[in-house]
Amino acid sequence: MTRYGMVIRLKPGAEEEYKRHHAAAWPPVLEMIHHCNIRNYSIYLKDGTLFSYFEYHGTDFTADMAKMAADKTTQEWWAVVSPLQEPVENRAEGEWWAIMEEVFHFD
Repeated sequence: MTRYGMVIRLKPGAEEEYKRHHAAAWPPVLEMIHHCNIRNYSIYLKDGTLFSYFEYHGTDFTADMAKMAADKTTQEWWAVVSPLQEPVENRAEGEWWAIMEEVFHFD
């Protein structure tokens, strides 16, 4: 299992709409997340910044993320929520949500 932390910003004024959409997340999107080996997934919000945490239980993260990106319903979900987001400037090339470096963990 690999832990992931990611960060992205919300556009000004988008917080309530973003929370409303996630309070009613689409079941097929949640099923695809699970099918792509993501568990214990949370998104946190602080002052316009979103932080996500999840645990990846698969063996090929790149392939699973490609499978998710190819899913029609997931693409429709992203078309709803992505316009509310604003990637951080220092993200790596090709990232939407910027992957963070884990610097400490304690079980």
